[in-house]
Amino acid sequence: MPYWRILKWCLLFSILVWFFAGTLFSSIRASFESCFGLASSRMASTIAGTSPYETKAVGQHKSTLIFFHGLGDQGVGWSQILSIHLNKLGVKVVCPNAASRPVTLNFGMQMPAWYDLKGLSPNSEEDAPGIASATEYAHSLIQKELSQGIPADKIFIGGFSMGGALAIHAGLTFSAKLAGIVSLSGFLLQRDTVEGLISANKQTPAFLGHGRNDPLVPLTFGQMTEAKLKTFNPNVTFKTYNCDHSTTEEEIADVAAFVQKQIN
Repeated sequence: MPYWRILKWCLLFSILVWFFAGTLFSSIRASFESCFGLASSRMASTIAGTSPYETKAVGQHKSTLIFFHGLGDQGVGWSQILSIHLNKLGVKVVCPNAASRPVTLNFGMQMPAWYDLKGLSPNSEEDAPGIASATEYAHSLIQKELSQGIPADKIFIGGFSMGGALAIHAGLTFSAKLAGIVSLSGFLLQRDTVEGLISANKQTPAFLGHGRNDPLVPLTFGQMTEAKLKTFNPNVTFKTYNCDHSTTEEEIADVAAFVQKQIN
């Protein structure tokens, strides 16, 4: 079975598992840690869970892609898929893990999420404090790469679904110009106000990919995001794929081509 189909079913399965078991699991874990005095790395932050999955560049470390997973997921699957295409280009891949939190869309049950998601329509109320905290965390990961000698214009930020939305927002609002922004099946957060927050990344190259049959984040969301970004950024590429709320080998190859173009 192709790996992008495996990823799709893993995403759906993980959402179902967290939907039915998230609250119970969190309660058991909290009781266990309280009883034995253990500190879980997942509880170290309300945003970040366990340490990010990282795969090293092959040969010279030329660039870094920081990629945020979607709702109910973790970074390991994306790390495995992206590293196949990007490590050989000299790109280090960093895939963070979100901490579990109550999600309104999930009837308040806990699941890995970068911020609260209150609905799946363009007019749904947004979690402004949560988005701000997640953006701050994303910026801290960029700063970590800067401290390790990778210049900002060699750092990409990307993500899938709510992670793609976070990547767009954090990428646009970072204080130094980045190499590029990648959003797969994503959408634009705070679309009425975000332009006023942008300084260095108003024309940073952006790649947007979207499944033509996506039932969760419809294609129209991607088209709206493209249209809004192009009002101030001519360097936006938007491509669609024959899939639902998932990815394809073609899409990942296009991401790799986009990254390679920017770093060469």
